[in-house]
Amino acid sequence: AYFQQGNMESNGKYVDRNGNAVDYQTGPIIWGEPGTNGQHAFYQLIHQGTKMVPCDFIAPAITHNPLSDHHPKLLSNFFAQTEALAFGKSREVVEQEYRDQGKDPATLEHVVPFKVFEGNRPTNSILLREITPFSLGALIALYEHKIFTQGVIMNIFTFDQWGVELGKQLANRILPELKGGSEVSSHDSSTNGLINRY
Repeated sequence: AYFQQGNMESNGKYVDRNGNAVDYQTGPIIWGEPGTNGQHAFYQLIHQGTKMVPCDFIAPAITHNPLSDHHPKLLSNFFAQTEALAFGKSREVVEQEYRDQGKDPATLEHVVPFKVFEGNRPTNSILLREITPFSLGALIALYEHKIFTQGVIMNIFTFDQWGVELGKQLANRILPELKGGSEVSSHDSSTNGLINRY
Protein backbone atom coordinates (compact mmCIF):
# COMPACT_ATOMS: atom_id res chain seq x y z
CA ALA A 1 0.00 0.00 0.00
CA TYR A 2 2.87 2.40 0.75
CA PHE A 3 4.37 2.00 -2.73
CA GLN A 4 0.93 2.29 -4.32
CA GLN A 5 0.27 5.57 -2.55
CA GLY A 6 3.80 6.82 -3.07
CA ASN A 7 3.79 6.20 -6.80
CA MET A 8 0.23 6.73 -7.98
CA GLU A 9 -0.53 9.72 -5.78
CA SER A 10 2.81 11.31 -6.58
CA ASN A 11 2.99 10.78 -10.34
CA GLY A 12 -0.66 10.48 -11.36
CA LYS A 13 -0.75 13.82 -13.18
CA TYR A 14 -1.98 15.01 -16.58
CA VAL A 15 -0.26 18.40 -16.65
CA ASP A 16 3.44 19.22 -16.57
CA ARG A 17 5.24 21.73 -14.34
CA ASN A 18 4.14 24.55 -16.66
CA GLY A 19 0.45 23.59 -16.49
CA ASN A 20 0.39 22.10 -20.00
CA ALA A 21 -1.44 18.85 -20.73
CA VAL A 22 0.99 15.99 -21.38
CA ASP A 23 0.62 13.57 -24.29
CA TYR A 24 2.37 10.64 -22.60
CA GLN A 25 1.62 8.13 -19.88
CA THR A 26 2.44 9.37 -16.39
CA GLY A 27 2.21 7.46 -13.09
CA PRO A 28 2.04 3.68 -13.43
CA ILE A 29 -0.71 1.63 -11.83
CA ILE A 30 0.82 -0.22 -8.88
CA TRP A 31 -0.66 -3.43 -7.49
CA GLY A 32 0.58 -6.75 -6.32
CA GLU A 33 0.34 -9.74 -4.04
CA PRO A 34 2.78 -11.82 -2.08
CA GLY A 35 4.20 -14.90 -3.78
CA THR A 36 1.90 -17.53 -5.13
CA ASN A 37 -1.24 -15.50 -4.29
CA GLY A 38 -0.42 -13.33 -7.29
CA GLN A 39 0.24 -16.39 -9.42
CA HIS A 40 -3.43 -17.37 -9.18
CA ALA A 41 -4.74 -13.81 -9.31
CA PHE A 42 -3.13 -11.93 -12.20
CA TYR A 43 -0.06 -13.69 -13.64
CA GLN A 44 -2.15 -14.95 -16.58
CA LEU A 45 -2.70 -11.33 -17.60
CA ILE A 46 1.01 -10.60 -17.29
CA HIS A 47 2.09 -13.67 -19.28
CA GLN A 48 -0.44 -13.67 -22.13
CA GLY A 49 -2.46 -10.46 -21.87
CA THR A 50 -2.43 -7.75 -24.51
CA LYS A 51 -1.08 -5.03 -22.19
CA MET A 52 2.63 -4.92 -21.40
CA VAL A 53 2.93 -4.97 -17.60
CA PRO A 54 6.46 -4.38 -16.26
CA CYS A 55 6.86 -6.22 -12.95
CA ASP A 56 9.11 -6.03 -9.92
CA PHE A 57 9.70 -9.29 -8.08
CA ILE A 58 11.10 -8.91 -4.56
CA ALA A 59 12.16 -11.77 -2.31
CA PRO A 60 14.49 -12.48 0.61
CA ALA A 61 17.08 -15.24 0.20
CA ILE A 62 16.84 -16.04 3.92
CA THR A 63 13.45 -16.49 5.55
CA HIS A 64 12.44 -15.56 9.10
CA ASN A 65 10.08 -18.58 9.16
CA PRO A 66 11.97 -21.73 8.17
CA LEU A 67 9.17 -24.28 7.67
CA SER A 68 10.37 -27.47 5.96
CA ASP A 69 10.99 -26.65 2.29
CA HIS A 70 8.39 -23.87 2.17
CA HIS A 71 10.83 -21.05 1.40
CA PRO A 72 12.73 -22.89 -1.36
CA LYS A 73 9.36 -23.64 -2.99
CA LEU A 74 8.45 -19.95 -2.89
CA LEU A 75 11.85 -18.96 -4.29
CA SER A 76 11.59 -21.56 -7.06
CA ASN A 77 8.38 -19.82 -8.16
CA PHE A 78 10.08 -16.41 -7.87
CA PHE A 79 12.87 -17.53 -10.23
CA ALA A 80 10.54 -19.50 -12.52
CA GLN A 81 8.08 -16.68 -13.10
CA THR A 82 10.75 -14.16 -14.05
CA GLU A 83 12.36 -16.69 -16.40
CA ALA A 84 8.99 -17.49 -17.97
CA LEU A 85 8.18 -13.80 -18.43
CA ALA A 86 11.58 -13.16 -20.01
CA PHE A 87 11.75 -16.09 -22.40
CA GLY A 88 8.23 -17.48 -22.68
CA LYS A 89 7.58 -20.72 -24.57
CA SER A 90 7.74 -20.93 -28.35
CA ARG A 91 5.35 -22.75 -30.64
CA GLU A 92 8.09 -25.26 -31.47
CA VAL A 93 8.64 -26.13 -27.81
CA VAL A 94 4.91 -26.54 -27.21
CA GLU A 95 4.58 -28.80 -30.26
CA GLN A 96 7.55 -30.93 -29.16
CA GLU A 97 6.16 -31.28 -25.62
CA TYR A 98 2.83 -32.31 -27.08
CA ARG A 99 4.46 -35.01 -29.24
CA ASP A 100 6.68 -36.21 -26.36
CA GLN A 101 3.58 -36.74 -24.22
CA GLY A 102 2.02 -38.89 -26.94
CA LYS A 103 -0.97 -36.61 -27.37
CA ASP A 104 -3.24 -36.91 -30.40
CA PRO A 105 -1.60 -34.98 -33.27
CA ALA A 106 -5.05 -34.14 -34.67
CA THR A 107 -5.73 -31.86 -31.72
CA LEU A 108 -2.29 -30.21 -31.76
CA GLU A 109 -3.30 -27.22 -33.88
CA HIS A 110 -6.25 -26.49 -31.61
CA VAL A 111 -4.18 -26.49 -28.42
CA VAL A 112 -0.86 -24.91 -29.41
CA PRO A 113 -1.97 -21.24 -29.66
CA PHE A 114 -3.18 -21.31 -26.06
CA LYS A 115 0.09 -22.68 -24.69
CA VAL A 116 2.49 -20.30 -26.46
CA PHE A 117 4.00 -17.54 -24.33
CA GLU A 118 5.66 -14.68 -26.21
CA GLY A 119 8.08 -13.82 -23.42
CA ASN A 120 10.01 -10.55 -23.58
CA ARG A 121 7.92 -9.24 -20.67
CA PRO A 122 10.01 -6.80 -18.60
CA THR A 123 10.79 -7.58 -14.98
CA ASN A 124 13.14 -6.48 -12.23
CA SER A 125 14.23 -9.11 -9.72
CA ILE A 126 15.31 -7.80 -6.34
CA LEU A 127 16.76 -10.54 -4.16
CA LEU A 128 17.42 -9.25 -0.66
CA ARG A 129 19.78 -11.26 1.52
CA GLU A 130 17.28 -11.04 4.38
CA ILE A 131 14.49 -8.69 5.42
CA THR A 132 16.00 -6.44 8.06
CA PRO A 133 15.25 -2.84 9.04
CA PHE A 134 18.24 -1.79 6.93
CA SER A 135 17.28 -3.77 3.80
CA LEU A 136 13.64 -2.66 4.06
CA GLY A 137 14.76 0.96 4.44
CA ALA A 138 17.05 0.61 1.42
CA LEU A 139 14.18 -0.82 -0.61
CA ILE A 140 11.88 2.04 0.38
CA ALA A 141 14.60 4.57 -0.49
CA LEU A 142 15.09 2.91 -3.89
CA TYR A 143 11.41 3.21 -4.74
CA GLU A 144 11.12 6.77 -3.41
CA HIS A 145 14.08 7.76 -5.57
CA LYS A 146 12.48 6.04 -8.57
CA ILE A 147 9.27 8.02 -8.01
CA PHE A 148 11.19 11.30 -7.80
CA THR A 149 13.31 10.49 -10.87
CA GLN A 150 10.24 9.57 -12.93
CA GLY A 151 8.70 12.91 -11.98
CA VAL A 152 11.80 14.78 -13.17
CA ILE A 153 11.84 12.87 -16.46
CA MET A 154 8.09 13.43 -16.98
CA ASN A 155 8.42 17.11 -15.99
CA ILE A 156 5.63 16.90 -13.40
CA PHE A 157 5.30 18.02 -9.80
CA THR A 158 5.69 14.65 -8.15
CA PHE A 159 4.67 15.24 -4.56
CA ASP A 160 1.53 17.38 -4.79
CA GLN A 161 -1.89 15.72 -4.66
CA TRP A 162 -4.59 18.01 -6.03
CA GLY A 163 -6.57 15.04 -7.36
CA VAL A 164 -7.15 13.86 -3.79
CA GLU A 165 -8.37 17.31 -2.76
CA LEU A 166 -11.32 17.30 -5.17
CA GLY A 167 -12.72 14.09 -3.66
CA LYS A 168 -12.34 15.52 -0.15
CA GLN A 169 -14.16 18.74 -1.12
CA LEU A 170 -17.07 16.81 -2.61
CA ALA A 171 -17.21 14.46 0.40
CA ASN A 172 -17.47 17.48 2.73
CA ARG A 173 -20.47 18.67 0.70
CA ILE A 174 -22.12 15.23 0.58
CA LEU A 175 -21.74 14.28 4.26
CA PRO A 176 -24.39 16.76 5.55
CA GLU A 177 -26.72 15.58 2.78
CA LEU A 178 -26.39 12.00 4.02
CA LYS A 179 -27.33 13.12 7.52
CA GLY A 180 -30.17 15.40 6.37
CA GLY A 181 -32.71 12.76 5.39
CA SER A 182 -34.13 14.86 2.52
CA GLU A 183 -34.07 13.88 -1.13
CA VAL A 184 -30.95 15.19 -2.85
CA SER A 185 -30.93 16.82 -6.31
CA SER A 186 -27.77 18.96 -6.24
CA HIS A 187 -25.48 16.49 -8.06
CA ASP A 188 -25.47 14.62 -11.36
CA SER A 189 -28.22 12.03 -11.82
CA SER A 190 -25.97 9.08 -10.93
CA THR A 191 -24.70 10.61 -7.67
CA ASN A 192 -28.19 11.86 -6.76
CA GLY A 193 -29.59 8.37 -7.34
CA LEU A 194 -26.91 6.72 -5.21
CA ILE A 195 -27.30 9.19 -2.34
CA ASN A 196 -31.09 8.94 -2.42
CA ARG A 197 -30.89 5.13 -2.52
CA TYR A 198 -28.69 5.27 0.58
